[in-house]
Amino acid sequence: MKNGKIILAGFGGQGILFAGKVLAYSGLKAEREVSWLPSYGPEMRGGTANCHVVVSDAPVGSPIIPNPNILIAMNRPSLDKFEELVDKDGYIVYDSSLIDREVERKDIKVFPIPATQMAMEAGLDSLANMVIVGKVLKETGLYTLEEITKGLEKSVPPTKATLLEKNMQAIKLGYEYEL
Repeated sequence: MKNGKIILAGFGGQGILFAGKVLAYSGLKAEREVSWLPSYGPEMRGGTANCHVVVSDAPVGSPIIPNPNILIAMNRPSLDKFEELVDKDGYIVYDSSLIDREVERKDIKVFPIPATQMAMEAGLDSLANMVIVGKVLKETGLYTLEEITKGLEKSVPPTKATLLEKNMQAIKLGYEYEL
């Protein structure tokens, strides 16, 4: 898959907007057309947060995604809200550590991953978002690990360069996870 209409959603503080930014910058570095539309506001204080990322070979007409072909859900309210919007034959990747139900639809590809649990066990406590990004890459082929590395390098400010290695470790953890 070279093109993606991605909605990332979860609680504020889970790194939803950062993960979206990494996906968007990876598209720029891969010379694709992209848009990144974060949701700001009270969501960042523990409510739900989401962002829309479009990655395309053609110019992006709108940053709003009514029907994503990829949904990343990091909490149950997000899965409940966006599951029905996913395109037929689309993908849902969700954090099975935090979501206590299965996806009900049968016309999409579903990948539960215990991202929060995996991140904590690996000593990467706040990087469940990157574990899920790794699983998305593996299942969709949206980017190579080299392309996501370039996007990550662009997303992490120079003052926090020490976090690059941990973020890549989390991405690889998700990438290598088998159901």
